[in-house]
Amino acid sequence: MNIITYNVNGLRAAIAKGLLNWFEQTSPDVVCLQEIKLQPDQLDTEQFARLGYHVILHSAERKGYSGVALLSKRKPDYVVCGIGEQEFDCEGRVIRADFGDLTVICVYHPSGSSGAERIAYKMRFHKVWQRYIQQLALERVQLLICGDFNIAHQPIDIHDPVRNAKVSGFLPEERAWLTEFLSEGYTDAWRYLNPDLQAYSWWSYRANAKASNKGWRIDYCLLSASLLPRLCSARLLSEVAYSDHCPLEVLLKQ
Repeated sequence: MNIITYNVNGLRAAIAKGLLNWFEQTSPDVVCLQEIKLQPDQLDTEQFARLGYHVILHSAERKGYSGVALLSKRKPDYVVCGIGEQEFDCEGRVIRADFGDLTVICVYHPSGSSGAERIAYKMRFHKVWQRYIQQLALERVQLLICGDFNIAHQPIDIHDPVRNAKVSGFLPEERAWLTEFLSEGYTDAWRYLNPDLQAYSWWSYRANAKASNKGWRIDYCLLSASLLPRLCSARLLSEVAYSDHCPLEVLLKQ
């Protein structure tokens, strides 16, 4: 089972750059997209249906902002958009889809880059979303959580940990929260298979950051303990360039 998570930084822009051709060539089973930046009536879902995908959208109320989507070759047995908290659901940040015993979560954690107010919002989201996952895990033990967490977890996950020590995305409290969440029984799939490799999933568009590989690893696939034996591989597809992020691909045994 081939699962991809990808912050597309505008789904229509990514499609214009050739994203659908890449989907056709790679044919993933499940795709979790973040920052789609569109309303449902702004997307022709038939272009995905022609490739064999069911499409679930959870858009932000604010136009041109945030939003997540989940595409799957198999129609999900059950779908929930949001976490039941309007403060966060209005920004279109979470989709849950069940496929038999497997539950896939597509999540787009807030960025705190615009200032203290958004950092506080981000930390509130972390706590509420964590409680949501804790409750869900009581009934759904096979959880695959995919998305943009807007956190580089460890110094190895960021090109300049010293200069970015006080920058949102690498703040001590953000990193500590991710450590706490992982301690509840979740495995960072890519880091588990690549314990010493320094690689990134996001590069600023400024200062030619990708060419000089000055990036951050902020996109994750997290597996619950019961899924870990099914993990085959995890790859950051840095050559795929339809966004300022790159896709993360995970393969699971069926």
